[in-house]
Amino acid sequence: MLVHHFLEQSAARYPERPAAWFRNRWLDFAALNQGANRVAHFLLEQGIRRGDRVAMLWENSFHYIMAYYGILKAGAVTVELNTELLSEDLVYLLKDSGARGLLIQKKFARHLNVLLDQADSLEFVLLGEATSRPEKDGRVIWALWEEVQKQYPPENPAVRCIDLDLASIVYTSGSTGRPKGVMLSHLNIVTNTRSIVQYLHLNDQDRVMVILPFFYVYGKSLLNTHFYVGGSVVIDNRFTFPNAVLNTMKQTRCTGFAGVPSTFSILLHKSAVRKYRFPNLRYVTQAGGPMAPNLQKEVALTFYPASLYIMYGATEASARLSYLDPADLPRKWGSIGKAIPNVELFVADEEGRPLPPGQTGQIVARGANIMQGYWNDEEETRKVLRNGLYFTGDLGKMDEEGFLYVVGRAKDMIKVGANRISAKEVEEKLLEHPGVLEVAVIGVEDPILGEAIKAFVVAKPEADQLDEASILQFARDHLPPYKVPKYVVFLPELPKSAAGKILKTELAER
Repeated sequence: MLVHHFLEQSAARYPERPAAWFRNRWLDFAALNQGANRVAHFLLEQGIRRGDRVAMLWENSFHYIMAYYGILKAGAVTVELNTELLSEDLVYLLKDSGARGLLIQKKFARHLNVLLDQADSLEFVLLGEATSRPEKDGRVIWALWEEVQKQYPPENPAVRCIDLDLASIVYTSGSTGRPKGVMLSHLNIVTNTRSIVQYLHLNDQDRVMVILPFFYVYGKSLLNTHFYVGGSVVIDNRFTFPNAVLNTMKQTRCTGFAGVPSTFSILLHKSAVRKYRFPNLRYVTQAGGPMAPNLQKEVALTFYPASLYIMYGATEASARLSYLDPADLPRKWGSIGKAIPNVELFVADEEGRPLPPGQTGQIVARGANIMQGYWNDEEETRKVLRNGLYFTGDLGKMDEEGFLYVVGRAKDMIKVGANRISAKEVEEKLLEHPGVLEVAVIGVEDPILGEAIKAFVVAKPEADQLDEASILQFARDHLPPYKVPKYVVFLPELPKSAAGKILKTELAER
């Protein structure tokens, strides 16, 4: 099975069933499949062949869905670009991937002059929502979305691929350095999709609210899992106004909601979520970074009786590696659970040998969902794919029942004198302060101890008199002396990627 078969098979089984909601209207599976086919035929006419890279710069929308599956139908490899990047960063990704074509929303056409001037691999541009054809620059072929949708046939193209073929290059968020291109095959994505469907018990009646961007691997898994079973997605890009999203969620009778930790912090403290009732909501999922146990408890209570699934994964794993069954949540707060179906996950030493319960080591994984490697980066690939295992870079431990706990990032340890301290441990403890909304902890240079702990804190809106002294006193009351931050800085908000992940590199630069 190939990734675009999710759409094709659902279109064959349920052609007139609503598949995607966007801006107050639904499109059915047949319409989305036909639109994707037209994109594919256009790409084939441009000479695109199996394995060629085609980039996309588009917000979540009907067009995005058609473009994504259309590229795959042509046998090409999707390179989905973060819509919040600067022109110079987009140039880097286009040049690194060697993309031959670019499908771009009119909203981002401001980047085109720079991209066309510097990304010399580009041969054609498909521009959306344009009223007139741009002037040709003599090198690049231009096409307009509406013309492509009118001129090309709606039938599935007959392009032969196998599941070992590369499907997508997904660039990491770059939170710890230059983005790396994660190579995911059709087999990687299909395998992971099936596993997620299995443990979430998804079926054709499920409908998920999508606020996460599709270029983010967690967001993309929402699209693929629901199209795999013939379910539907509700797209609302207005999370800046969380109550608007909650209204859409209720109006469209969503059965599922997905978010990262910051998503739920915003809902709990900057929306009226506690006043809403969602009678159709069956499950809520959380991934994209560790969520403190006290926040988990608040989310579980707020969305009850919907089940809260705590999940763990990585872009390199096509999204998902483990989940905590909601039935185990009340007795395993803070755990990432156990491996998903068809994945082996355990705590190991640096050689990949399993460690006994209670010992801290690196979390490693094995499964058909693990990436092929990093694009154009054999050195980084060798660091994480060793001895038949994927080394996640996360430090963890396992309890006697086999439940896993993340204790920190291997690269997110702070060396204070002779002590190695997990930034995550300090963050989770500070988040227990009743006035703290968000916190990020980093190590900074210290002339005596080598490194010192610096905490960046965002206060809850109702916390009127939160100051450095109260944070430090709370830390002294709840942490050993060597884990108490030396510095506390208050910010109105923490810098985040489009997917909601905290960007510690930006904090370090300050």
